[in-house]
Amino acid sequence: MRKHNILYLNSVRFILIAVTIVYMLPFLWMLSTSLKADQDLYAFPPVLIPIPPVFSNYIQALNYFPFMRYFANSLIISVGTVVGTLISCPLVAYSFSKIKWWGRDFFFYIMIGTIMLPFAVTMIPQFIIFQKLGWLNTFLPLIVPSFFGMPLYIFLIRQFFQTIPDELLDAARVDGASEFKIYLKVMLPLAKPVLFLISLFTFIGSWNNYLGPLIYLTDESKYPLALGLPQFLNRYGTHWNWMMAAATMAIIPSIILFIFTQKYLIEGIKLSGIKG
Repeated sequence: MRKHNILYLNSVRFILIAVTIVYMLPFLWMLSTSLKADQDLYAFPPVLIPIPPVFSNYIQALNYFPFMRYFANSLIISVGTVVGTLISCPLVAYSFSKIKWWGRDFFFYIMIGTIMLPFAVTMIPQFIIFQKLGWLNTFLPLIVPSFFGMPLYIFLIRQFFQTIPDELLDAARVDGASEFKIYLKVMLPLAKPVLFLISLFTFIGSWNNYLGPLIYLTDESKYPLALGLPQFLNRYGTHWNWMMAAATMAIIPSIILFIFTQKYLIEGIKLSGIKG
C-alpha cells in the first residue's frame, strides 16, 4: 500500500513538472531570444542557449525605445487601479455580507449578473460617458472605474467575510464601535490574504491591459507598456532580440509582486471560495 502511494505521488509530481515546463516554454524562449546576437535569431536549428549571452540587447532596447516612460505610465495606471479596488471592493463586500438592509440580496444578485456582461457590450456606452466627461486621452478612464467596485472581486471578498463569525462583530458593537470602525479595525486585518490576492489579480490585469489604453489613449507619450511594446515592433521589427529584451523587462514587476505575495495567494484562494 505504501509503495502504491509513493508511486502515485511520484506520478503526480512528474505530471506537474511536465505541465510546468510546457507553460514555461514561451517565457524561456523569450528570455533566450533576448540574449541572442543578431546572427542567431534565424539560425537553424534554433540556438536555445546563446553563448555568449548578449546582455547589451537590454541596453539597446532602452536606448531605442522609450521604455521608462511607458513603464511609468503602466505603473501609474496599475497602482491607481489597485488602490481603487482596495478602497471600493472590501467596503461593498462588507455591506453585502454583514449589514442587513432592505433589498441587499436583490442588489447583490443584480451585481453578480453584471459579471456575465462582456466588455464589448459596455465598451461603447463607457466610451461615450468618458467622452462627455472630457476624460479621453487621460488615465482617468483606466483608473476611476476601479473606485466604483469590481463585481468579481466584491463577490470573492464577500465569500470570505461570510466566514467571519457574527459574534465577533456583535462584541465590537457592544463595546460601542461603529460599523465603519468594525470594518476598519476588525474585518480588514482579518482579510489580508484575500486583499493580497485581489491586489495581485488587479495589478496583473491592469498591467497587461491592452484594449483599454488602445480605446482611450491617443497620445503616444501616455501609452503603457502593453500598448507601447507593439509600437516598438512596428519600428524595429527586425530586432527581435531587442523586442524580447523589452518584453522580459516588462514582466519583471508582475514576477516580483507574485514572489512577495505567493504566501497570501494560496491562502487567499483557499479562504475566498475560489476552490469550489
